[in-house]
Amino acid sequence: MASSVSSRQLAAEFLGTAFLLAVVIGSGIMAERLAGGNMALALWGNTAATGAILCVLILIFGPISGAHFNPAVTLAFVLRREIESSSAALYMVAQILGGLMGMLVAHMMFDESWIQLSTTTRHGVGQWTGEFVATSGLLMTILGCVRYRPEAVPWAVGLFITAGYWFTSSTSFANPAVTIARSFTDTFSGINPTDVPLFMAVQFSAAIMTTVVCDWLFVNDAESQ
Repeated sequence: MASSVSSRQLAAEFLGTAFLLAVVIGSGIMAERLAGGNMALALWGNTAATGAILCVLILIFGPISGAHFNPAVTLAFVLRREIESSSAALYMVAQILGGLMGMLVAHMMFDESWIQLSTTTRHGVGQWTGEFVATSGLLMTILGCVRYRPEAVPWAVGLFITAGYWFTSSTSFANPAVTIARSFTDTFSGINPTDVPLFMAVQFSAAIMTTVVCDWLFVNDAESQ
Protein backbone atom coordinates (compact mmCIF):
# COMPACT_ATOMS: atom_id res chain seq x y z
CA MET A 1 0.00 0.00 0.00
CA ALA A 2 1.22 3.50 -0.82
CA SER A 3 2.41 5.27 2.31
CA SER A 4 1.77 9.00 2.04
CA VAL A 5 0.60 11.42 -0.58
CA SER A 6 2.88 14.16 -1.91
CA SER A 7 2.08 17.72 -2.92
CA ARG A 8 2.98 16.78 -6.51
CA GLN A 9 0.41 14.00 -6.51
CA LEU A 10 -2.29 16.30 -5.14
CA ALA A 11 -1.39 18.97 -7.67
CA ALA A 12 -1.64 16.40 -10.47
CA GLU A 13 -5.09 15.31 -9.28
CA PHE A 14 -6.23 18.92 -8.94
CA LEU A 15 -4.92 20.03 -12.34
CA GLY A 16 -6.06 16.91 -14.14
CA THR A 17 -9.61 17.14 -12.80
CA ALA A 18 -9.68 20.88 -13.48
CA PHE A 19 -8.70 20.36 -17.12
CA LEU A 20 -11.22 17.53 -17.42
CA LEU A 21 -14.11 19.72 -16.23
CA ALA A 22 -12.98 22.70 -18.28
CA VAL A 23 -13.19 20.46 -21.34
CA VAL A 24 -16.45 18.73 -20.40
CA ILE A 25 -18.27 21.98 -19.69
CA GLY A 26 -16.44 24.17 -22.20
CA SER A 27 -16.93 21.78 -25.10
CA GLY A 28 -20.58 21.42 -24.13
CA ILE A 29 -21.06 25.18 -24.33
CA MET A 30 -19.18 25.43 -27.63
CA ALA A 31 -20.99 22.45 -29.14
CA GLU A 32 -24.42 23.76 -28.18
CA ARG A 33 -23.65 27.21 -29.60
CA LEU A 34 -22.41 25.82 -32.91
CA ALA A 35 -24.85 22.94 -33.41
CA GLY A 36 -27.79 25.12 -34.37
CA GLY A 37 -30.22 23.19 -32.23
CA ASN A 38 -29.04 19.76 -33.38
CA MET A 39 -28.68 17.97 -30.04
CA ALA A 40 -27.03 14.88 -31.55
CA LEU A 41 -24.35 17.06 -33.14
CA ALA A 42 -23.86 18.95 -29.87
CA LEU A 43 -23.48 15.71 -27.94
CA TRP A 44 -20.95 14.43 -30.45
CA GLY A 45 -18.85 17.58 -30.05
CA ASN A 46 -18.98 17.20 -26.28
CA THR A 47 -18.13 13.49 -26.57
CA ALA A 48 -15.12 13.84 -28.86
CA ALA A 49 -13.49 16.52 -26.72
CA THR A 50 -14.02 14.60 -23.48
CA GLY A 51 -12.69 11.29 -24.78
CA ALA A 52 -9.66 12.99 -26.29
CA ILE A 53 -8.72 14.99 -23.20
CA LEU A 54 -8.97 11.93 -20.96
CA CYS A 55 -6.30 10.18 -23.05
CA VAL A 56 -4.05 13.22 -22.85
CA LEU A 57 -4.51 13.84 -19.13
CA ILE A 58 -3.83 10.21 -18.18
CA LEU A 59 -0.67 10.22 -20.28
CA ILE A 60 0.52 13.44 -18.61
CA PHE A 61 -0.43 12.87 -14.99
CA GLY A 62 -0.54 9.08 -14.74
CA PRO A 63 3.15 8.76 -13.86
CA ILE A 64 2.72 11.28 -11.03
CA SER A 65 -0.55 10.45 -9.27
CA GLY A 66 -2.03 7.52 -11.17
CA ALA A 67 -4.42 9.97 -12.87
CA HIS A 68 -7.52 9.04 -10.90
CA PHE A 69 -9.39 12.37 -11.35
CA ASN A 70 -12.36 10.53 -9.87
CA PRO A 71 -13.31 9.71 -6.24
CA ALA A 72 -14.93 6.45 -7.39
CA VAL A 73 -11.63 5.33 -8.90
CA THR A 74 -9.75 6.38 -5.77
CA LEU A 75 -12.20 4.39 -3.64
CA ALA A 76 -11.52 1.32 -5.77
CA PHE A 77 -7.80 1.58 -5.07
CA VAL A 78 -8.50 1.99 -1.35
CA LEU A 79 -10.48 -1.24 -1.43
CA ARG A 80 -7.55 -2.90 -3.24
CA ARG A 81 -5.20 -1.60 -0.51
CA GLU A 82 -3.12 0.28 -3.05
CA ILE A 83 -3.61 3.68 -1.40
CA GLU A 84 -4.14 4.59 2.26
CA SER A 85 -7.51 5.96 3.34
CA SER A 86 -5.96 9.22 4.54
CA SER A 87 -4.18 9.74 1.23
CA ALA A 88 -7.35 8.83 -0.65
CA ALA A 89 -9.30 11.46 1.27
CA LEU A 90 -6.79 14.11 0.18
CA TYR A 91 -7.02 12.84 -3.40
CA MET A 92 -10.80 13.23 -3.29
CA VAL A 93 -10.61 16.76 -1.93
CA ALA A 94 -8.13 17.72 -4.67
CA GLN A 95 -10.40 16.16 -7.30
CA ILE A 96 -13.52 17.98 -6.11
CA LEU A 97 -11.73 21.33 -5.83
CA GLY A 98 -10.12 20.79 -9.23
CA GLY A 99 -13.49 20.04 -10.76
CA LEU A 100 -14.95 23.25 -9.36
CA MET A 101 -11.96 25.20 -10.67
CA GLY A 102 -12.45 23.69 -14.12
CA MET A 103 -16.11 24.70 -14.03
CA LEU A 104 -15.17 28.29 -13.19
CA VAL A 105 -12.57 28.44 -15.96
CA ALA A 106 -15.05 27.12 -18.53
CA HIS A 107 -17.58 29.76 -17.53
CA MET A 108 -14.93 32.49 -17.69
CA MET A 109 -13.79 31.40 -21.16
CA PHE A 110 -17.31 31.56 -22.56
CA ASP A 111 -18.43 34.70 -20.69
CA GLU A 112 -20.96 32.78 -18.62
CA SER A 113 -21.92 33.63 -15.06
CA TRP A 114 -19.21 32.13 -12.89
CA ILE A 115 -21.53 30.26 -10.53
CA GLN A 116 -24.79 28.78 -11.75
CA LEU A 117 -27.20 26.13 -10.55
CA SER A 118 -28.22 23.65 -13.19
CA THR A 119 -31.89 23.19 -14.04
CA THR A 120 -31.28 20.02 -16.09
CA THR A 121 -33.17 17.16 -14.46
CA ARG A 122 -31.42 13.81 -14.44
CA HIS A 123 -33.22 11.29 -12.27
CA GLY A 124 -35.24 8.09 -12.41
CA VAL A 125 -34.49 4.39 -12.68
CA GLY A 126 -33.24 4.70 -16.25
CA GLN A 127 -30.73 7.42 -15.37
CA TRP A 128 -29.53 5.63 -12.24
CA THR A 129 -29.14 2.38 -14.15
CA GLY A 130 -27.16 4.25 -16.80
CA GLU A 131 -24.84 5.68 -14.15
CA PHE A 132 -24.31 2.28 -12.57
CA VAL A 133 -23.43 0.76 -15.93
CA ALA A 134 -21.18 3.72 -16.82
CA THR A 135 -19.26 3.67 -13.54
CA SER A 136 -19.00 -0.11 -13.46
CA GLY A 137 -17.75 -0.19 -17.05
CA LEU A 138 -15.19 2.54 -16.37
CA LEU A 139 -13.84 0.73 -13.30
CA MET A 140 -13.70 -2.58 -15.16
CA THR A 141 -11.83 -0.88 -17.98
CA ILE A 142 -9.28 0.62 -15.60
CA LEU A 143 -8.77 -2.44 -13.40
CA GLY A 144 -8.62 -4.84 -16.34
CA CYS A 145 -6.06 -2.74 -18.16
CA VAL A 146 -4.01 -2.16 -15.01
CA ARG A 147 -3.89 -5.93 -14.56
CA TYR A 148 -3.19 -7.01 -18.14
CA ARG A 149 -2.36 -4.00 -20.34
CA PRO A 150 -1.27 -1.01 -18.22
CA GLU A 151 0.10 0.84 -21.26
CA ALA A 152 -3.42 0.83 -22.75
CA VAL A 153 -5.14 2.61 -19.84
CA PRO A 154 -5.22 6.13 -21.42
CA TRP A 155 -6.72 4.93 -24.69
CA ALA A 156 -9.11 2.45 -23.10
CA VAL A 157 -10.51 5.02 -20.66
CA GLY A 158 -10.91 7.65 -23.37
CA LEU A 159 -12.65 5.15 -25.65
CA PHE A 160 -14.95 3.83 -22.93
CA ILE A 161 -16.14 7.31 -21.98
CA THR A 162 -16.58 8.17 -25.65
CA ALA A 163 -18.84 5.14 -26.01
CA GLY A 164 -20.51 5.80 -22.67
CA TYR A 165 -21.73 9.24 -23.71
CA TRP A 166 -23.82 7.49 -26.36
CA PHE A 167 -24.90 4.13 -25.01
CA THR A 168 -25.83 5.09 -21.43
CA SER A 169 -29.01 6.97 -20.59
CA SER A 170 -27.10 9.30 -18.24
CA THR A 171 -24.39 10.16 -20.82
CA SER A 172 -21.84 8.55 -18.51
CA PHE A 173 -20.88 10.95 -15.72
CA ALA A 174 -19.26 8.01 -13.85
CA ASN A 175 -17.43 10.39 -11.51
CA PRO A 176 -18.62 12.07 -8.27
CA ALA A 177 -16.24 15.05 -8.68
CA VAL A 178 -17.53 15.62 -12.21
CA THR A 179 -21.11 15.31 -10.97
CA ILE A 180 -20.61 17.93 -8.27
CA ALA A 181 -18.95 20.41 -10.63
CA ARG A 182 -21.60 19.92 -13.32
CA SER A 183 -24.33 20.83 -10.84
CA PHE A 184 -22.92 24.38 -10.85
CA THR A 185 -23.33 24.95 -14.59
CA ASP A 186 -26.70 25.63 -16.19
CA THR A 187 -25.33 24.79 -19.62
CA PHE A 188 -25.37 21.76 -21.92
CA SER A 189 -23.59 19.41 -19.47
CA GLY A 190 -25.37 20.41 -16.26
CA ILE A 191 -27.22 18.33 -13.67
CA ASN A 192 -29.75 19.67 -11.18
CA PRO A 193 -28.15 19.79 -7.69
CA THR A 194 -31.10 17.85 -6.26
CA ASP A 195 -30.16 14.91 -8.49
CA VAL A 196 -26.52 14.83 -7.39
CA PRO A 197 -26.78 12.77 -4.15
CA LEU A 198 -28.41 9.76 -5.82
CA PHE A 199 -26.03 9.95 -8.80
CA MET A 200 -23.08 9.86 -6.40
CA ALA A 201 -24.60 7.04 -4.35
CA VAL A 202 -24.98 4.96 -7.51
CA GLN A 203 -21.44 5.79 -8.64
CA PHE A 204 -19.84 4.77 -5.33
CA SER A 205 -21.99 1.63 -5.12
CA ALA A 206 -20.95 0.63 -8.62
CA ALA A 207 -17.29 1.25 -7.75
CA ILE A 208 -17.48 -1.01 -4.69
CA MET A 209 -19.30 -3.84 -6.43
CA THR A 210 -17.13 -3.71 -9.53
CA THR A 211 -13.90 -3.72 -7.52
CA VAL A 212 -15.02 -6.86 -5.69
CA VAL A 213 -15.96 -8.57 -8.96
CA CYS A 214 -12.73 -7.55 -10.70
CA ASP A 215 -10.57 -8.74 -7.82
CA TRP A 216 -12.11 -12.17 -8.38
CA LEU A 217 -12.15 -12.03 -12.17
CA PHE A 218 -8.72 -10.59 -13.02
CA VAL A 219 -6.28 -13.10 -11.56
CA ASN A 220 -3.29 -15.07 -12.79
CA ASP A 221 -3.97 -18.54 -14.12
CA ALA A 222 -1.90 -19.90 -11.23
CA GLU A 223 -3.98 -17.97 -8.72
CA SER A 224 -7.21 -19.36 -10.12
CA GLN A 225 -6.20 -23.02 -9.69
